[in-house]
Amino acid sequence: MNFVIVDVETTGGHTKDSKITELAIYKHDGQQVIDHYHSLVNPEQAIPEFIVRLTGITDNMVQDAPKFYEIAKEILAFCEGCVFVAHNVAFDYGMFRSEYKRLGYEFRMPQLCTVRTARILLPGHASYSLGKLCTELGIANNARHRADGDAKATAELFTLLYQQDTKQLKHFIQDVLQPKAVHPNLSLESIEELPNKTGVYLLYNEFNQLIYIGKSIHIKKRIEQHLRNNKSAKGTQMSQEICRVEYELTGSELIAMLRESVLIKEHKPIYNRRLRKSLFPYGLYDHQDFDGYIRLKIENAGKQSAEPLIQFSSKKEAQQFLERATEKHELCQKLCYLYPTQSACFHYTIQQCNGACVQEESPEAYNQRVQQLIDQLQFSGASFYIIDKGRNKGEKSVVWIDKGIYKGFGYAPFHFHGKEPIHWARYINVEQENRDNKSIVSYFLRADKSIKIVQLNAVETL
Repeated sequence: MNFVIVDVETTGGHTKDSKITELAIYKHDGQQVIDHYHSLVNPEQAIPEFIVRLTGITDNMVQDAPKFYEIAKEILAFCEGCVFVAHNVAFDYGMFRSEYKRLGYEFRMPQLCTVRTARILLPGHASYSLGKLCTELGIANNARHRADGDAKATAELFTLLYQQDTKQLKHFIQDVLQPKAVHPNLSLESIEELPNKTGVYLLYNEFNQLIYIGKSIHIKKRIEQHLRNNKSAKGTQMSQEICRVEYELTGSELIAMLRESVLIKEHKPIYNRRLRKSLFPYGLYDHQDFDGYIRLKIENAGKQSAEPLIQFSSKKEAQQFLERATEKHELCQKLCYLYPTQSACFHYTIQQCNGACVQEESPEAYNQRVQQLIDQLQFSGASFYIIDKGRNKGEKSVVWIDKGIYKGFGYAPFHFHGKEPIHWARYINVEQENRDNKSIVSYFLRADKSIKIVQLNAVETL
């Protein structure tokens, strides 16, 4: 298998309206570079000044260079039968697709991204930008922001990646979506135009029926995964039924999950029902035993009629949460069903349990600490806002908890937080609280320590 390591310079940053001004291609057999192609390209449009400052490529330099259509056949012949490799492959591959599309040709090649591959095979680097990564790896590049310099550096990086793990590298190759493998009414062009941004997506069949709703921080990549899904009979069946894709950008992953939950409950798509019973299938439940102690237990939420204190996406996540909570609040492992025994729990033997398991601690004293945990799971009756990314640079997303109750989410102008929080409710689309949306917010408060919280009164989160 051969690879072509590609880098392009362009007149701008968007594949739709910019043109290539320079391209470099290094053909690689896995061991070494075996061929090389390089050319300036006349973009047939003016090069913006900020691009000139970045690349050094001027209008005069490309005036007598070949236009893309004049070298298009040479490039195809050079790349034939290879895997298209680039550092942030979506951009370089997108530029090739765009240039060939203007000529009426569907350019399609399997791709490999050295950014994504390096993050897995070469973990631990502070940055995976080409310049910083190459500096740390000792790869010289005396022509940054020029196609030939960057392509050569990427080729050296690719050699390191190939030598690191040849077998694993093959898993990073993204095969081309073939028209014959998908529904005949699905436009592959519409898939190419999907954004790799955060939001929810809706999949429809040929009868315009909504068959699946999902969320992703990379919508395009996730849709392509669906279309290539042949790991199970249900996955293959769904991939072949997809005829149309709609999406809704949210900016925030938290809001994507909240929005996904609302849409699934509203539409109940067939594949959502088949593939998962709930976003959070496990819950934490409380009950008082015959001795008066409040016990906490992880149960399958779908089999319980009572509302859980909090829900989890997996049993492992629930178990780890309860273990941490038990240590933090000095609760009894036995009374939390974490240590099956007829006598004292393990924590009692190392003096981390006050003896509720053997009734040395009174139910009143023990239950007080359990209630503290339960109050925190209900946000302790607190009022606060969660501020996160918006759908564009001009806004922020806002989630509102009022007196421990989930109220809804919305979007506000970027600088809105300079105003008094008492006025922020105007940006919120109010919703009814349910166990899923409250569990989603709780999950993010536990998982994302960088999330911005504006408190209206004190709240402690786990």
